[in-house]
Amino acid sequence: MENLGTSRYEQEKRLLHGGDYNPDQWLKYPSILADDIAFMQKVRANAFSVGIFAWSALEPSEGNFNFGWLDKIIEDIAKIDGNIILATPSGARPAWLSSAYPEVLRVNARREKMLHGGRHNHCFSSPAYREKVGIINTKLAERYGNHPALLMWHISNEYGGECHCELCQANFRRWLVEKYGNIDSLNDAYWSAFWSHTYNDFSQIESPSPIGESGLHCLTLDWKRFVSDQTIDFYRHEIAPLRKITPNVPITTNFMGEVPNPHPFAGLDYAKFAKEVDIISWDAYPRWHNDYETTEFLASKLAFLNDYFRTLKDKPFLILESTPSMVNWHPVNKAKRPGMHMLSSMACLAHGSDAVMYFQWRKSRGSSEKLHGAVVDHDNSVENRVFKDVQELGEAMEKIAEIKSSATPAKVAILYDVENLWALSDAQGFHGGANYNDKKYPETMLAHYRAFWKRNIPVDVITKDKDLTKYDLVVAPMLYMTDAALMEKMAAYVADGGRLVATYMLGVADENDLVHLGGFPQVLRDVFGIRVTETDVLYPKDRNGVAFGEKQYEAFDYCAIVETHGAKVLGTYTHDFYSDSPAVTGHKYGEGAAYFIGARTNEDFLGDFYAVFVQNSSPIIAQEGVSVQVRENDGHTYYFVMNFTEEVKHITTEAALEDMLAGQMMQSGAYEMKPYGVYIMKQTKL
Repeated sequence: MENLGTSRYEQEKRLLHGGDYNPDQWLKYPSILADDIAFMQKVRANAFSVGIFAWSALEPSEGNFNFGWLDKIIEDIAKIDGNIILATPSGARPAWLSSAYPEVLRVNARREKMLHGGRHNHCFSSPAYREKVGIINTKLAERYGNHPALLMWHISNEYGGECHCELCQANFRRWLVEKYGNIDSLNDAYWSAFWSHTYNDFSQIESPSPIGESGLHCLTLDWKRFVSDQTIDFYRHEIAPLRKITPNVPITTNFMGEVPNPHPFAGLDYAKFAKEVDIISWDAYPRWHNDYETTEFLASKLAFLNDYFRTLKDKPFLILESTPSMVNWHPVNKAKRPGMHMLSSMACLAHGSDAVMYFQWRKSRGSSEKLHGAVVDHDNSVENRVFKDVQELGEAMEKIAEIKSSATPAKVAILYDVENLWALSDAQGFHGGANYNDKKYPETMLAHYRAFWKRNIPVDVITKDKDLTKYDLVVAPMLYMTDAALMEKMAAYVADGGRLVATYMLGVADENDLVHLGGFPQVLRDVFGIRVTETDVLYPKDRNGVAFGEKQYEAFDYCAIVETHGAKVLGTYTHDFYSDSPAVTGHKYGEGAAYFIGARTNEDFLGDFYAVFVQNSSPIIAQEGVSVQVRENDGHTYYFVMNFTEEVKHITTEAALEDMLAGQMMQSGAYEMKPYGVYIMKQTKL
């Protein structure tokens, strides 16, 4: 969307604080609704997502609309200077719609028709569903589009899932015809002569299924691409009346991140989807205080995802859902410890969020989310610990409101590609079967990311469509799927002076998941000055070693065996038949250089390897476990100093800085940080 400068969103100077509000669940309890308005002011809440799953309340029966309750809610929030993020209700439809139009129900990969229930159980191809969504969205836009409290549109909720019905099969075949033109081209891309699976006509093609075709890897890739495109097409249909009626109201939809792994939701190509939204938003639910990793390690996972979502549009994003206490769907739903709500929220703001929003404002009384955390608990009290934590954060966000819209400077980029993840998940080789968790692509991305995060070096997590030339260093771990355009792009980047780091599994297959004929592609040979001849896959207990500099490091899982063709050997293997052969190489190419890491290693090697590439110019020196992240605008630099440990830590400032939360100057010197402690320091640029 262009020229949003006239929108309420651009005019709003506050950081957004609030959350998903479901008054439609409480229409029989007017005293509860009155309490909500009073409580919102206590916690300095200023923005609310309304109507996300309210279709039954908005249209109780087909063609019978009821907006009176929503009118009142919007007016009540407007009176306290609150913002409305008005949702379209397509994420969960009313029973009357499923009953009258059964085509809206999804069909799973086993070709079983789903029943009414749950949410996101609708077919994106269904003409009936598209029609009904268009009607309700048009009425919402016509009724509320000019309301002064309308901040933005929230489209549906957490798009995802797929449908295998005949409508979707027909659309998939049309998508394939448009892509390939003729069946011979498709057969070539699919390598369908394997197992005699050659197609004679597009009509023979079905989506992948556990009871049908699952061995043609490009078919699986194309189906995932189609699901993304079909979801985006449905989204475009949803927003059409909103764009027409409210052209100056920005639009978002909440993306998702898988924090345990970590990676963005793998069911959709968010790089494509991001082009269709005005503001990126996502839902963050880390498993704080778990028993299998440190708080510091989990914080880096959250940071990685924040940096990914920020970089999708290279501007601040919104945390549209988080929890002030706990969720109801983790394996263990543990409460946030004192101090963690402030720390975890500031961690998102530090990496570029302009909002901390919650699911949910008030706990539901019944059904599946009645025990999911919320600002207002079942006790309806403003005196419990969680409510006071939210109140404390709201007051802190008001003190730092000037950071809104500030940028995050980064000269290092890590390349993440969801299509590469899809291809690896289907690759029946390396470790395990068709399961990306066995190959550990997301975990490897994080390991490289942590080498910079632990040194407080800003990082952009980029997708392959991004411009590389703005970065001094680009890291591309496990880039198994490399098409010709991407290889040429990387070559041009290095030739023009960039520094590129890649690892084992580089350049195995093209965009159709067909292996490159001739082995390691020539353009990569030229850029890296090597040829990968084999990849040794190690059993879990197997170990090799890498001699690099004056140290030796452990190598496991994968060891790429390479020949050098001009590259300088920087590290060698220590064991097995390829002992003393190159494990780490560097090669000057044009004005830049390309580096290859042949083995999976622990963080100690990656930390030492990347130490020569980056320098930290921050005026704050922090002990391990304390993260220092930066946002900046034309006049100021803002340092978020966060103790992600359960211990007292110390920092040293080398310049006088303003403590924004305490409202006082901090002179250069040593300072103590309590466990989960946070400083936000401002430095005026000279």
